Amino acid sequence: MQSLLNLFGAFGPALILLLLTAATLFGSHWLARRSQQGTSGLAYQLLNWAIVSLAVLVMVILLPLSEQTQGQVLSLLGLVLTAVIALSSTTFVSNAMAGIMLQATKPFRPGDYVRINDEFGRVTKRSLIHTQIQTEWRDITTLPNLLLVNNPVTVMHRDGTIISAEVSIGYDVAYTRVQELLLQAGLEAALTEPYVLVQELLDHAVLYRICGFLPEMKHPLSARSTLRKKVLEQLHGHGVEIVSPAFMNQRILDPTRQVVPEQPVIDSTEKRDANKVVPEEKIFDQAEQAASIEELKQRQEEARQAVKREKAHLKTVPEEQRETVERKIVLLEQQAERLAERVEINTRRD
Repeated sequence: MQSLLNLFGAFGPALILLLLTAATLFGSHWLARRSQQGTSGLAYQLLNWAIVSLAVLVMVILLPLSEQTQGQVLSLLGLVLTAVIALSSTTFVSNAMAGIMLQATKPFRPGDYVRINDEFGRVTKRSLIHTQIQTEWRDITTLPNLLLVNNPVTVMHRDGTIISAEVSIGYDVAYTRVQELLLQAGLEAALTEPYVLVQELLDHAVLYRICGFLPEMKHPLSARSTLRKKVLEQLHGHGVEIVSPAFMNQRILDPTRQVVPEQPVIDSTEKRDANKVVPEEKIFDQAEQAASIEELKQRQEEARQAVKREKAHLKTVPEEQRETVERKIVLLEQQAERLAERVEINTRRD
């Protein structure tokens, strides 16, 4: 019995420290999941690193070691830390500093469509070291934060963006006719205020670009595909040939024959199915979930701010209006609680 007491006296403080560290990490995780930034926030990650580092340092001090041994262990830890920082300064530290920069500037957020060099997809997660995007092939691509800082990052505007399609038409067709058909294609593709640009005068054809504003950003891939379909329908449906250098240099055909489908289609025969799943819902499922969580967190923060404003307003209203304001505060608090529950549920699924 005495030996157990002696053992506990020697290692008890270290065990208590381990329990306190675990409880602190659990508490920070619990609080982070209910905050607006979540567990991917910079403050949460730095706090965890600081807690673990401090716990290791205090653990060495609390262990029943001689002063000489403690000094050697602490010196070894310092040497290891210095070596790690020195060896990884060009990668880990650089990406961490880039992550801090991205957290401060916030050029994008989860759910945004981004393009970095040849990579295109929706942001699913941001962390101190890297950023994850879900590509149009539904795969998850991890990009180091240093890459995002050193290269241009194109972010599609959440309130809508411009989509376009290019097509080359021969010089035998008046540009006014092509412009008319392309504008009609843009309207049928549900684009707002479409316009046509003459991009380039090539040797074999004129390069046109049809552009238009897409107000709904949930399905940009489908919108681009629809625009190209409508371009084909309008041009082929009205007997306008889409040419290429291969046709001009290699085809052996009657010069009067046009290369268009035998049965041109002017109006699309595709019927929209109300239950049809658009490809983006399958491709960007994780990014969509991340965007939903981000939106819920924003709504939760707005509800909290509204509660604060109403509580401040309650102090200045007359007595006969206090009951109305108090009911409004209760409703806003309930809304904030419901949003917090939804954030917690969606975060667990993630």
